Amino acid sequence: MIKARLALVAVTLFSLSGIASAADKADGIEYLDSAQDIEAVDQGLRDALDGKGLTLFTVIDHAANAEKAGLSLPATRTFVFGNPKVGTPMMACQGSIALDLPQKMVLRQQGDGTRLEWNSPHYLAERHRLGGCELPLDKVAGILESVAQAAATP
Repeated sequence: MIKARLALVAVTLFSLSGIASAADKADGIEYLDSAQDIEAVDQGLRDALDGKGLTLFTVIDHAANAEKAGLSLPATRTFVFGNPKVGTPMMACQGSIALDLPQKMVLRQQGDGTRLEWNSPHYLAERHRLGGCELPLDKVAGILESVAQAAATP
């Protein structure tokens, strides 16, 4: 029982450090914490996507939708974006990946800062069995991380 509690405390502290834990990596969720508020990260993400030539298809404001339903939620937004030159070959390889494309990045207000979260393209490739296709997964992963980093940094 004591070991379980110590493990829980360790996992909690590790999660709060802003470094993705092994459990997060296992479920394919990458994240980065920013000290900036969600408005600054929102603008930073828009600028970073534009700078990388990625198309921003839409932004879903979950907190605004919750408010319309008489509920409350901390500021939470899902950005839906992509590049058809990258996504199309993935869908041609295995159509089910269209469930997870275009790419998404979630911004969530946490205290005085903001967490950015996105799906690992390597995880999506495993999930949709894209192993037989030549895809630039490392490049996509690097772009997503650089976009998140640019959005999170003042």
